[in-house]
Amino acid sequence: MNFIEARKLVHEYIRRDEEGNVENILTALDQVDLDVKQGQFVAILGHNGSGKSTLAKHLNVLLTAGGGSLWVDGKDTLDEDNLWDIRQNAGMVFQNPDNQIIASVVEEDVAFGPENIGVPTPEIWKRVEKSLKSVGMIQYREHSPNKLSGGQKQRVAIAGVMAMEPKCIVLDEPTAMLDPNGRREVLDAVEQLNKEKGVTVILITHYMEEVIRADQVYVMDHGKVVMQGTPRSIFSQVEALKSYRLDVPQITLLAHELRKEGLAIPEGILTRQELAEALCRLY
Repeated sequence: MNFIEARKLVHEYIRRDEEGNVENILTALDQVDLDVKQGQFVAILGHNGSGKSTLAKHLNVLLTAGGGSLWVDGKDTLDEDNLWDIRQNAGMVFQNPDNQIIASVVEEDVAFGPENIGVPTPEIWKRVEKSLKSVGMIQYREHSPNKLSGGQKQRVAIAGVMAMEPKCIVLDEPTAMLDPNGRREVLDAVEQLNKEKGVTVILITHYMEEVIRADQVYVMDHGKVVMQGTPRSIFSQVEALKSYRLDVPQITLLAHELRKEGLAIPEGILTRQELAEALCRLY
């Protein structure tokens, strides 16, 4: 079985009036299938309201399915007995790091998670050091989080999750509130955890440039998975992405426009280097 396996997953938000009568039903997840292998880097793209954040909350059992099934690390998310194990093995990082950082010192904040799950004190401090090193924040261990930049705070939030030693980390738009430098810092830290530590990464985002690093991409729209494939195969379909109100990386769009003008450039260009090499081959 895959580390994450969803089959026909459904979630509905039901709004009721003061008397309890149903006023409106919004289907946020509509028959979603998802397969993630251990150690994969999977990106989930979608416009606001596409259902991607609702899906993220299911992976950590902050929400449970109204239909279909979801298994995480071989455990059924509908079985309440599995709740603790799933949350230990699928850590969450949210959009605003200030909502996750609770201590006045960086190392104490990172220690909070493992302390809550009963890790012995000597082991906690080993994990704190290892986690802060893994995200490049060890030199700030005694600093106040209030004095850190947005990107640094988000890396501390990731370290706090990593100190619990999950097999998977789910990032729900972790760079939405960051500047370009902070965004790059966070993505570099996440990619390092995936490549060097073998941590499964689920990245929820609507920034196209962020998914270039992924092994697999899912595109969602109105609660459905509408596209699936490698970054190159997804970005080869520029017009389809536009129909789902999504942009493409600027370099990919430039290559697409050059193709429309008749230049024999391959589809799915992802980087400046690839475009430069393609143009050099032409001339």
